[in-house]
Amino acid sequence: MTNSGKSTNGFAQGSMPSHQRGRGRGSRWRRLSAGVGLVGAFTVVGASVTTPADAASGFGDGGFETPVVQPYTFHTYFAGESVGPWTVTSGSVELNGAGFWQAADGDQSLDLDGADTGALSQIFSTNLLTTYRVSYSLAGNPDDIPAVKTGKVLVNGHVAQNFSFDTTGTSRTNMGYVTKAFTFLSAGTSAKLEFVSTTTPGGYGPVIDKVKVDSCLLIICVS
Repeated sequence: MTNSGKSTNGFAQGSMPSHQRGRGRGSRWRRLSAGVGLVGAFTVVGASVTTPADAASGFGDGGFETPVVQPYTFHTYFAGESVGPWTVTSGSVELNGAGFWQAADGDQSLDLDGADTGALSQIFSTNLLTTYRVSYSLAGNPDDIPAVKTGKVLVNGHVAQNFSFDTTGTSRTNMGYVTKAFTFLSAGTSAKLEFVSTTTPGGYGPVIDKVKVDSCLLIICVS
């Protein structure tokens, strides 16, 4: 359980990298050849962009605003249950209502640990051989140990990024969100994005909010 005495319903910003502009076609292709690393069925790219990205088709509710949870409370969702367009894939997670603690964007946020460590995913449409940039705000449940919350992000079952967040000095009113990001190359017409808590012991996990997926057509995305 993430808070003492909690039941299924309970009462209880990091800077993003700036865009850099390439100068000429040769510069762009030098970046491409130097910045690509293959990971499983997709490619992680670490280079600069030249134009804005477009939102990925079909991806939704990266701010975890639906369903609406009663303010100052939370709701626990278990494996197989839906949280808006997301699906809990293992363990349990908690959706926190407005005022429960600080959100990175909007009113609600999601603790990847409910009664234990959890995971959730969303499948969305992609264009073949198109690079996508995933960004999200990361914090941690400040209410109990461990101080350092850990987890990972998977794309189509492959680890795209491991993350950790130290909650020391944070509080419900000052969560200390940081922005994390990575890129991948779509190998098909859909992708599965999954957030997984690896925090031990479970119950007070990483908190995520403001998840965005952008497509970068004919350009290289910032990671």
